[in-house]
Amino acid sequence: MIGIVNYGAGNIFSLTAALDRLNLQYGMVDTEADLEKYSHIIIPGVGHAGAAMEKLKGTGLVEAIKKLSKPVLGICVGMQLITEHSEEGDAALLDIVPVKTKKFDKALNIKIPHMGWNAVSPQNNSLFEGVEDNTQFYFVHSYFIEYNPTFDIASADYGLKFSAAVQKDNFYGVQFHPEKSGKAGELILKNFSNLSL
Repeated sequence: MIGIVNYGAGNIFSLTAALDRLNLQYGMVDTEADLEKYSHIIIPGVGHAGAAMEKLKGTGLVEAIKKLSKPVLGICVGMQLITEHSEEGDAALLDIVPVKTKKFDKALNIKIPHMGWNAVSPQNNSLFEGVEDNTQFYFVHSYFIEYNPTFDIASADYGLKFSAAVQKDNFYGVQFHPEKSGKAGELILKNFSNLSL
């Protein structure tokens, strides 16, 4: 069963709608004790990474999340939260995956935010099982995770190469919104629900 970290910075409705479509059971994580109830944990997130981190700190869940040994998936800003630092608000984050979240540079002659469908190139990873190379996923973000081959499990290009998904141990993150990415996104959520560690 999936627990969704309910810290006031996630677009929970679209995520729960996707989980409902997949018949995946879920509940909300409001307290540290709630983390024990679920086999898999999702950290959603939209908006400002620095503000989201402050909201997460306010729940008292930070240390408990960092100690989790069950599968954890950060989505969009939730993915950024598992990195070490964001240029958005010059914020120290959970520092689970030792990479940085950076702002897209206007000098790249790209529209910011990066909004819409973009091809993703996955590595051989359980989260992307059954997902073909160059599958399109839906993105909405102005900040990106720096590409690091040690932790990258899927990359995308938008003026530069960045990590569309990362993994370190039991922690996974996707920059795109699987809940808004049609069948391919639903496959990611299904694969996550089937992960065992």
